[in-house]
Parts: sequence; structure tokens; C-alpha cells
Amino acid sequence: RQPPPPQSALDKVVAQEGLSLDELAGNWSLVGVASRCSYLAEHSHQLEATMVTMTIPDGESLAISTFRKLDRVCWEIRQHYLPAQAPGRFLLKDHRKSSKVDVVVGEADPTSFIILYYGEGQNISVKLYGRSSLVSDAVMDKFEQRVRAVGLSEDVTYYFPTYGFCESADEFHVLD
Repeated sequence: RQPPPPQSALDKVVAQEGLSLDELAGNWSLVGVASRCSYLAEHSHQLEATMVTMTIPDGESLAISTFRKLDRVCWEIRQHYLPAQAPGRFLLKDHRKSSKVDVVVGEADPTSFIILYYGEGQNISVKLYGRSSLVSDAVMDKFEQRVRAVGLSEDVTYYFPTYGFCESADEFHVLD
């Protein structure tokens, strides 16, 4: 007998109920990320303000355009989150066909914030987005509670600058 596959890090995360995807459309600022990603740890001193535009092209998937500076040039990174087996859950496939990331909308108030979970195997990351780059203390507390609930801590939580955003990129600085 083959052992059951290991549980994904996201299996215990509950998706926000009753959320209309259309409410998520628009601009979001990346406020904070909690992750054990070694690249993030080594380059946390170089974090750049990051803006995200979400659209819902077909009513069930999310098209995400991330705008950020790299070497003082604004870049746009385009991703497509495909609907997964349940509402509030998505699948992000990497350009390497074997790699996939599960995404869960953990909690959201579409007028002010959204907390997204990203899982790849046993690795989990939590991201906080705000309609503006500054969110209330109550939202920050909620984010920090969610981070601790998945076994991450403040030493792997990074906050992004609240100034210097890119809102567009020219055609030569787009990654699909």
C-alpha cells in the first residue's frame, strides 16, 4: 500500500465564504508578506513598493498584474489564477508545467484589505494587500494572527514601503 500523499500546507486554511470575485477587482498595494523564502530573507532590505491590479476576465479566474521596480525600472508581471476545486481557491501554474502554487483567499473586506495564502507542497506564504498602502491596526493585527496560525512568525514577516509605486510599465518591461 502506498502512503497517502502529504497534506498541503493550505489544506487547513479556510477560504472566505460568500465573496464575490468582482469585489476584488481593482488596485491593491502589497502591505506585508510572511514567508520562509530564503531570497526574501536575504533581500528584505531591497523591498520595493508593489502595486497589484486584479481583474476577473471570465467570472471565475483572477488575472493579476503586479507592478514593481527592478533596478529603478517599472516592470509588470502578469499571472493568471485559475479556479480550483472550491470557491476562494485558485491554482497558479508556473511556466515549468510541473510546478503549481495553490492560492486561497483567506479573508477579505474588499473595501480595505485581502489576505491571500500561497502554498507549494509544504511551504506556505501569507500576503496582506490593502486598497491603500496603509491599513488599520485592526487589519494588521488580523494579518499577524493569520501568520502565526500557519506556523510563521514575525522574524519571517516583511513589510513593504508605502511610497514609490509603479502603476504601469512600458511594453518592453512586461513578463507573462
